[in-house]
Amino acid sequence: MAAGERRGAVGFAFCPLPQKAFPCLQDRDIRDRLLKWSMHGRITAQAFSFDQQFKPYQKDEFVLAFFNDPNVKSSLKLLSPSGQWTTLGSKVTKIEAIVVPCTQISMSFFDRLYTEGIVRETGHIVKCYDEYYDDILISDELRKVLLLEDSDHYDLFSQSDRKEFLFCLFKHLCIGGALCQFEDMLGPYLETTKALYKDLVSVQKNPETKEISITSTVFRVSAYISLRTGCMFARFSIPGV
Repeated sequence: MAAGERRGAVGFAFCPLPQKAFPCLQDRDIRDRLLKWSMHGRITAQAFSFDQQFKPYQKDEFVLAFFNDPNVKSSLKLLSPSGQWTTLGSKVTKIEAIVVPCTQISMSFFDRLYTEGIVRETGHIVKCYDEYYDDILISDELRKVLLLEDSDHYDLFSQSDRKEFLFCLFKHLCIGGALCQFEDMLGPYLETTKALYKDLVSVQKNPETKEISITSTVFRVSAYISLRTGCMFARFSIPGV
């Protein structure tokens, strides 16, 4: 450990890896799509290393140590309510870390959209009459499947399917930002989801069976700073553990 480097809870120390590239966020086509979906400049990815083996039962201590590590507090990017990027800065006093299932290794996970009248064989998303869900315009069958529990095809994806990290990424991109311009074709959503997923998770191949499995652990984290400095609520997905 370098001189002067401080350790957080349970002895973990973290170091930013600014040289780590996420090609999907540099791809011109994907950047254009994110702009169209009102997400450009509002999504980022960062990598950090840590100095000890992570064990699943340590997740709460690990995540709290992460947010309170000096290197993280000074470099972790957060999007403020005003839409400006800033750093954490303050001490995190409480965290809630939920493991997000991350088991899918193929985009065939979404093939069912073609068989139930959501997407045509041509890749065109089937349109529907406009309606709103929490101020989100729903004008096609895809968004109905993603958002409306009383839609005819909501059960196309089970509750466990909907918890998968791959599904969460896909849904996030399909819904987009406040001024999102929706796609008529499914392809751009699938291609962008695949690129992000590939950059964010790690896989390994079993040398005997040749089967591929995911080695990453994904958390959905709610982090709170001290009430004495004002209350702030932040939510992050932290893959790659």
